[in-house]
Amino acid sequence: MHTVAPPALGGKPNPGGSEIPLRGERGCGDNVEVRSVLIVDDHAGFRQRARRLLEAEGWNVVGEAGDAAEALRAAEDLQPEVVLLDVHLPDVNGLYVARALSGDTAVVLTSSRDASDFADRLAGSGACGFVPKAELSGDALSALLP
Repeated sequence: MHTVAPPALGGKPNPGGSEIPLRGERGCGDNVEVRSVLIVDDHAGFRQRARRLLEAEGWNVVGEAGDAAEALRAAEDLQPEVVLLDVHLPDVNGLYVARALSGDTAVVLTSSRDASDFADRLAGSGACGFVPKAELSGDALSALLP
């Protein structure tokens, strides 16, 4: 199996310095494709919980970002397959960020609020879907992806 050191550009790199499998490679008997994800949320606690949860379910968390500007840089630098994006960011609404990213990357929106609070705007965001923060799981993300 080929490995690569964790990325060091944009966002926060994968901590610990351990090597990670290259995208799409299978390891340790896994029968599922490892997907890379960038977590974007202004609350560090949520980013940490989401990272632990997704990594435990086999996802490759390539980085984290706390605002829209950092998210756009990190997405360009890290090239994740998926961006888990909070709707409410401190500098720009996450729906606008989703529009900017959606052509090249699968975007899944998240919020502590219910999707019905902004359902009329979700359709035009370019995102693949929405998962409430309380319901986040690797399976929930996978179910929304092409």
